[in-house]
Amino acid sequence: MRIEGVDTFSLLGFNDNHLQMIEDRYDDATIIVRGDTVTLKGQPADIAQLERIFKELTYLLGKNGTLTSNDVGTVIDLVYDLNPNLRRDALADTESAGVVLFTKNSIVKAKTPTQKLYVDRIQRNDIVFAIGPAGTGKTYLAVAMAVAALKNRQVNKIVLARPAVEAGESLGFLPGDMKEKVDPYLRPLYDALDDMLPSEKLKNYMERRVIEIVPLAYMRGRTLNNAFVILDEAQNATAMQMKMFLTRLGVNSKAIVTGDVTQIDLPLKISSGLVQIQDVLRDIQGIDFVYFDRNDVVRHRLVKEIIDAYDAFNAKSGSNNNHGESHHQR
Repeated sequence: MRIEGVDTFSLLGFNDNHLQMIEDRYDDATIIVRGDTVTLKGQPADIAQLERIFKELTYLLGKNGTLTSNDVGTVIDLVYDLNPNLRRDALADTESAGVVLFTKNSIVKAKTPTQKLYVDRIQRNDIVFAIGPAGTGKTYLAVAMAVAALKNRQVNKIVLARPAVEAGESLGFLPGDMKEKVDPYLRPLYDALDDMLPSEKLKNYMERRVIEIVPLAYMRGRTLNNAFVILDEAQNATAMQMKMFLTRLGVNSKAIVTGDVTQIDLPLKISSGLVQIQDVLRDIQGIDFVYFDRNDVVRHRLVKEIIDAYDAFNAKSGSNNNHGESHHQR
């Protein structure tokens, strides 16, 4: 298609900022601009929507003489939400439906009352702690919120961190370079991002360090401005590591901390920072805690029963295998 009657530079934005906004929403499509010619490659439905977006933006620019990022975002939202491949019931009211992120194949949304509360608390607070058992969507929803914030230009980068608890093995004796040694600990974070971003887009973001996935120890000494920061498996962070992580937060940044205080892998003499922090920060405005339980499990139906079986076994045997289980259902 051809761009006629308007300045291409104004249409695409300074440093192609407007073009980047469109590309971020249509991850699977390829947009090539040469002079006044725009070449679109991708699925027919995406191409039809992209043509409409460029036509609407060209019209607005010709009418008003300028084009703002808000104009571009509004046009993208209006056209994108007409996508016939997305479920109409989710599009009817995305806020009340708990929709967090539109991906290439599906929609990430809050599915339980606690998950909806979690999303709301993340939107309202700069630091949120999510505590509960595996499978409740704590990390997945946090990553989806981070990706949505990045796409909407609310932040400039995403940093995902995990403690690399060695579970009896020293990293120094594991084969490979440092990346190969720590990647197994970080794999769940890669998996979540793989669900939400096309592989090429994710690779590009990581090469440009727009998205970083790092061991918690690598956070020391940094100040993170305009960032969405997530600490996963935080029950395995020590009290000092937790303090170090939280004090990395800079201007216009948000931190989400997730963990399960019944699954602590630290040596018995070392206290979990996630257990301690519930008493340290509970009364600070702008910081919130959300607690999940078995009713929020969204994995295979048997996961709830497995959690119940372990709880029953531990209760029967009088097991108290960790450093702060009493906080779990607070």
